[in-house]
Amino acid sequence: MAIERTFSIIKPDATRRNLTGAINAKIEGAGLRIVAQKRVKWGKAEAEAFYGVHKERPFFKDLVTFMMSGPIVVQVLEGENAVAKYREVMGATNPANAAPGTIRKEFAESIEANSVHGSDSPENAAIEIGQVFKPDEIVG
Repeated sequence: MAIERTFSIIKPDATRRNLTGAINAKIEGAGLRIVAQKRVKWGKAEAEAFYGVHKERPFFKDLVTFMMSGPIVVQVLEGENAVAKYREVMGATNPANAAPGTIRKEFAESIEANSVHGSDSPENAAIEIGQVFKPDEIVG
């Protein structure tokens, strides 16, 4: 098994409720290391650029507005099969379908305000990490 990296966002609904530490405890409890982290507030340009893949989808405008609504915590996670492991820890996008003990089951407010984002593949993880972090900001 290979050590890989994935990208994580703790979304505005979670930072508003002061859940960063609780979410990171679940991440670290799953054996993932946080090797880069910063708290930021995205403007329209950053949110639109990050979610550009969804530009033609009907939810794009609402997603951009939501991601601009408060601070977020962006992170790089590292570990064995980090992408799959983090997706397992996050739980299903819809918290109603998420397994007990997952971040979304415990903390999400709705399918839209679902507390976290994680990369869906190693390839997208590399792209997302590169959009948000400079190489020297990642400290393994």
